[in-house]
Amino acid sequence: MITLETLEHWLTVPAESERLEFKEAKTQYDTTKLLRYCVALANEHGGHLVLGVTDKSPRRVVGTKAFPSDSSLNAIKAKIVEKLNVRVEVTELAHPDGRVLVFQIPSRPVGHPLAFDGAYLMRAGEDLVPMTPDQLRRIFAEGEPDWFAQAAKENASADDVIALLDTQAFFELCKRPYPTTREAVLEHLNGLHLIENHGGRWTISNLAAILLAKKLDAFSLELARKAPRVIFYEGIDRTRTREDKPGNKGYAVGFDGLVDFIHASAPLNRSIEQVVREEIKMFPEQAIRELVANALVHQDFLATGTSVMIEMFTDRLEISNPGIPPILVERFIDEHQSPNERLADMMRRLHICEEKGSGVDKVVTAAEVYQLPAPDFRVGERRTTAVLFSHQDFATMPKADRIRACYQHCCLMYVSNRRMSNQSLRERFGLPASKGATVSLIIGAAKEANLIKPDEAETSSTRYARYLPFWA
Repeated sequence: MITLETLEHWLTVPAESERLEFKEAKTQYDTTKLLRYCVALANEHGGHLVLGVTDKSPRRVVGTKAFPSDSSLNAIKAKIVEKLNVRVEVTELAHPDGRVLVFQIPSRPVGHPLAFDGAYLMRAGEDLVPMTPDQLRRIFAEGEPDWFAQAAKENASADDVIALLDTQAFFELCKRPYPTTREAVLEHLNGLHLIENHGGRWTISNLAAILLAKKLDAFSLELARKAPRVIFYEGIDRTRTREDKPGNKGYAVGFDGLVDFIHASAPLNRSIEQVVREEIKMFPEQAIRELVANALVHQDFLATGTSVMIEMFTDRLEISNPGIPPILVERFIDEHQSPNERLADMMRRLHICEEKGSGVDKVVTAAEVYQLPAPDFRVGERRTTAVLFSHQDFATMPKADRIRACYQHCCLMYVSNRRMSNQSLRERFGLPASKGATVSLIIGAAKEANLIKPDEAETSSTRYARYLPFWA
């Protein structure tokens, strides 16, 4: 039940989520816009559209005259049913500052995205945009069996299971002693639903194969194509390939070797030797580890003919995976949502991934410790890419890179229960106190880009100002 107490709580939510949308609608609200938002929210598993509240923080009730009578509310509810075949409930709240309408929009049916005028809509920031092909394919596949539960190999003997899966490495990753009998090995895998017993014969799941395969191509060409691929280039573009090395091991049993190979192949970086007092590789191993793990876990396994790619150039490392993230890239540091929870859970059990949402924090922290440019996260039409850059002097760093570093530093401080200041950002860039004015310009540019805001709860003094991410 939606009450005034519910509304008061919503007013304090840091940012509009995938399931909550505010509109002022002081005098009226366009029916077509309402139908489009109903479609977008339903496609995102349902939510609430609130009329009569400002959509910018700090939110306040302004009241709405939209759909002013019971008959007009009943008419719009009937219109939604007619156009979308969805029943929406509407709650009218008499707030002291004005009338508020709350449209409670249910989730779309499983496996069936909603459309309006032929467009399957979703929200992207403050805009409504068509859903991507990857997202539509994922929705259409919801009624099908889970990809990880599907069989990679059926009618396998006990010997086949041991021959195909690296069970020795599996127990080492679990930090458990290897069982003394083959039956105990199989029973443990069966208890985790990695394999299933069918009358004395075994079915090996896709999850077991993608994690533990000694050779993915021993199962199928489809699984082999999901192995990560490492490519080294001679320069800063893709015109000259030095080495192209596709993987073949399961993600879990091959992970440490993959990370070691990437890190060892990176050029040496002497630019910051004075900072860390030793010669180090261009890209921190911790950052490589976290980004490779994220790419493996968050990829779209329904995408065919594509895989996780690790591409190393002379000035950067790009790690990409098929699929579009369910959250905005600006929220990678503080939010976590994986489309592959079974895989993520097993990777955590095998000590490859740690707490939810901590991976990107560690990547940004590593970039700050080694005074590298801020990592960049990019979303294309079909792939998500994380970029690690080699060391660059502050004087030659482009403005966009400085602003991105400022925003990420602000987020990192906030999730650590601290606040960004001019001093903390100077230290992030390795600059002396005399560069305070330069850092103030970066902070100002980040504010103009609506990425950060002053923490008014701390102080109103410009000199001692503290800053928050825009969503805090």
